[in-house]
Amino acid sequence: MSSEQELALGAKAWPFEEARKLVARLGGKAPPKGYVLFETGYGPSGLPHIGTFGEVARTTMVRRAFEMMMPGVPTRLFAFSDDMDGLRKVPDNVPNRDLLAANLHKPLTQVPDPFGKFESFGHHNNAMLRNFLDRFGFQYEFQSASDWYKSGRFDAALMAVLRHYEEIMAVMLPTLGAERQATYSPFLPISPTSGRVLQVPILERNVDTGTIVYEDEDGKKVETLVTGGNVKLQWKPDWAMRWFALGVDYEMAGKDLIPSVELAAKIVKILGGTPPDGFNYELFLDEKGQKISKSKGNGLTMEEWLRYAPPESLALYMFNKPRAAKKLYFDVIPRAVDEYLSFVEKFDALDSAQKLETPVHHIHGGAIPADVKGTAGLSFGLLLNLAGAANAESADVMWGFIRRYAPGASPETVPFLDKLVGYAVTYYQDFVKPTKQYRSPSDQERAAISDLRTVLDGLATDTPADQLQNQVFEVGKKHGFTELRTWFQALYEVLLGQTTGPRMGSFVALYGVKETVAMIDWALSR
Repeated sequence: MSSEQELALGAKAWPFEEARKLVARLGGKAPPKGYVLFETGYGPSGLPHIGTFGEVARTTMVRRAFEMMMPGVPTRLFAFSDDMDGLRKVPDNVPNRDLLAANLHKPLTQVPDPFGKFESFGHHNNAMLRNFLDRFGFQYEFQSASDWYKSGRFDAALMAVLRHYEEIMAVMLPTLGAERQATYSPFLPISPTSGRVLQVPILERNVDTGTIVYEDEDGKKVETLVTGGNVKLQWKPDWAMRWFALGVDYEMAGKDLIPSVELAAKIVKILGGTPPDGFNYELFLDEKGQKISKSKGNGLTMEEWLRYAPPESLALYMFNKPRAAKKLYFDVIPRAVDEYLSFVEKFDALDSAQKLETPVHHIHGGAIPADVKGTAGLSFGLLLNLAGAANAESADVMWGFIRRYAPGASPETVPFLDKLVGYAVTYYQDFVKPTKQYRSPSDQERAAISDLRTVLDGLATDTPADQLQNQVFEVGKKHGFTELRTWFQALYEVLLGQTTGPRMGSFVALYGVKETVAMIDWALSR
């Protein structure tokens, strides 16, 4: 056993805890199919979203942890698209909505693409999923439900569902209302006349011939094979059937799907399989603590996060406390970025065991890219405050200050910092600038800030940040601020127009001593 494997087997970070359960489940060896299968599911009736990213990112973290624990066991990750599902409603954010309305309830891979680019709407959204996953460098294998159903690869599992029909119904019916019970069947036949996915009662079943009988939309009785893509399953039995057919070993799901996971686990056992390992992650909340809903439009989308911060910060947000409900709104972004930068900065100094516990090990698979290292000691929060003080409209304005603060730094030498500068300007323009509210100082604050101006005016322009910080401290204490926190808050509100702010010594060093003196003059003259 290698030292790395030994360290992984003893690591405590949650991906290792999850992987350890999987090692125990498999008895420390590959399953009969020859590999360990991780799965994530995707409903292609809409575009990939922040939950899609979170599920694939977290599953990838567990997969990597397992590979460290069991380096000789092959693994695969299936990104499975339920693209044979019927189109239930027309999305609001697509063109040619009438085209979709005319094809409601047909399998998504049989609905024309309203964008006119792909074979079907399902193919379009599947392409968006693949582009999305490729953008973040995820290692996965795309799988299409339509392909599996129509190719016959699900046939044996579908026959098992037919054989165990009554047992599956006994599991499902108690979970349904009386009206739904009257028409429910795990099989959803595809109408040979309209092409729609039908939710109709099954009138007859014949296990020997592998067929079911149902009433089509025109009132005629139809007998059809359950194999070959002639039917699909209701989504909960479908989930269980997929676990059974593929031999899925690990799949996580949101807390809201716990009842569905429990039902699918019962069904897969009925079919003769074993439910996968996994865990249920908590849901995201908006700033008011309410569950984020795509229909409500509350909370924060993935596109919005990536407008203001790098994807690594979003991956860190997904890593942290996956079983705890977390607020997902704009104010969490700067903190997530700075936490990520802090973990990267400390990583190389850690020993091998400590590195396995840090989030950036799991974000980057143990190898921190060179281009994310080194930001000239500048935090994202400090860049945001620089953008505010300079009223920055572009990255060029910011770089004028940064080059003076860190000679030799440039967009070419520290490209990740350049990205952060761009994000900071955008975040400032969209969120900070519209909410700035400067206030006038009290008499005590005015005297202290005026004294600070005098002190700074007498310092050299290259005074180090820690010395500047000490001077700010001393002025606050001299003027009777027993709680220095109130002194710093006064500086933020009077000079920067915000209630929170940076370490003042670092800010003055970056913005410039003379520039800070000019800022004080402006604030005291308002």
